[in-house]
Amino acid sequence: MQDLAIIWDWTGFAVRWLHVVTAIAWIGSSFYFVALDLGLRRADDLPPGAHGEEWQVHGGGFYHIRKYLVAPEAMPAHLTWFKWESYATWLSGAALLMIVYWAGGELYLIDPNKADLALWQGIAISALSLTVGWLVYDRLCRSGLAARPTWLMVLLFGLLVALGWGYDQIFTGRAALLHLGAVTATIMTANVFFVIMPNQRIVVADLRAGRVPDAKYGRIAKLRSTHNNYLTLPVVFLMLSNHYPLAFATEWNWLIAALVFLMGVTIRHFFNTMHAGGGMKWWTWAVTAILFIAIMWLSTAPLQHVDYEAAEARPLSAAERRFAGAEGFDAVASIIPGRCAMCHAREPFHPGIHRAPKDLLLETEADIARAARAVYLHSGVTDAMPPANVSFMEEDERRLVVAWYRAATR
Repeated sequence: MQDLAIIWDWTGFAVRWLHVVTAIAWIGSSFYFVALDLGLRRADDLPPGAHGEEWQVHGGGFYHIRKYLVAPEAMPAHLTWFKWESYATWLSGAALLMIVYWAGGELYLIDPNKADLALWQGIAISALSLTVGWLVYDRLCRSGLAARPTWLMVLLFGLLVALGWGYDQIFTGRAALLHLGAVTATIMTANVFFVIMPNQRIVVADLRAGRVPDAKYGRIAKLRSTHNNYLTLPVVFLMLSNHYPLAFATEWNWLIAALVFLMGVTIRHFFNTMHAGGGMKWWTWAVTAILFIAIMWLSTAPLQHVDYEAAEARPLSAAERRFAGAEGFDAVASIIPGRCAMCHAREPFHPGIHRAPKDLLLETEADIARAARAVYLHSGVTDAMPPANVSFMEEDERRLVVAWYRAATR
């Protein structure tokens, strides 16, 4: 049993690694095709149905690429589909959400200072919001607003801002920004799965049957692909935000997220315009810098107040009581506060630490029982904590931590 914590932690690491790798593949192919599409040029010798072509050089050779609108006259013998990067990114991200924010919900998801929710209720809101977010977005795209893409994007921005504010009313700051990124990523992958790929399959089926494909399917897919292009950079920021308290643990974290979405637009506009041959729109970087300065200013607002007394009112669970009563707990309870509470305290006193990292407290016996797994992994099995061993934790003390945890999980 004592090895389950190590297995679980490595499982989370493996899933996170998979998520990052698949996201790189998806974002890379997405950005490549957007740049390719914008860089297409007309030529006198284009075959019927071809919209444009581009010559590229890479890896010691030249590539000659042509794009057809909506499709070539006949179905090609070999056709490569770009979909698994998107699906694998979302599936691995969903798995990581479950591992970190559902299984570890009492620490990372639920904030009793904001909403009195049971863990199952927080998980239900987490899962349901991803589905509802996609359904609302999809309905808007299927409405008359599809013919007015700019207004559709403005409305989508407003909905995402409202959603970020709503998440922050019930979840921890890190969970609020992470879920805003997750619902945006869900929209992006659902665009691929429910709209872009089915429309492409219709076009392929028409080609195989000898029919002329309807151009509307290409227009619909193009709209969703454009949305994905502008949402990518904000999603990356939101997924990284959980490592930076100045982003998630401030009073205005939802507004910071809103400005990040605008930064995504300005940055992508620069590159999209450049690839389309419209020159370098350097003013977009000036706007981006102003937005980033505003984000830094907002992050200086007072950190969100944490009512630790309210959080401590939650009684210890059966598992936590087992750790508190296990052999060796008294020794560990005398070691950890002295080695860790300079940072993991209600009022940290280590220079530069204004709030307990991850809101993890290690001052009292109840604190230590609640954080047993983290204490075991980060200061027992490994020497990750204290950082650089600034409090000079002894090897004998680490062995006592390991012995206590294993006694409780025997």
